[in-house]
Amino acid sequence: MTSTLFLRIASVLTLIHCVLHTIGGVLSKPRNGAEEMVVIDAMKSYHFNVMGSMRAYWDFFFGYGLGVTVNLLIQGILFWMLASLVKTSPAAIRPIAALFFINYALLSVIAFKYFFVAPGITEVLIAAFLAAAYLKTASA
Repeated sequence: MTSTLFLRIASVLTLIHCVLHTIGGVLSKPRNGAEEMVVIDAMKSYHFNVMGSMRAYWDFFFGYGLGVTVNLLIQGILFWMLASLVKTSPAAIRPIAALFFINYALLSVIAFKYFFVAPGITEVLIAAFLAAAYLKTASA
């Protein structure tokens, strides 16, 4: 397998992660009963001043969810672009692949600790393909 293929796989996995995060995490409706609605309503109800803007905890929760969507989309596109560049500039791609490997390795730890298995596994797989691209570019 080539560095290009490893980066393309990382790209597709990242884009799938983006779509599923958006559908399941940002846009999904509550499914866990009345207790969940009580928490969500509480997050939405109390507003406080944050540097001159009135915000609720829900604003941060929802905003960070959207931010993750944007980051995953941009990273998925970036990995696809890097796959095109790796043939002509493998040495330039190595530190970028290494940096994103570290990013996804750490995100997988966070996902397993604070979220659930599916994003953790996805991030482990993305990290593995980025590591493979990094290692493969050493021989290019």
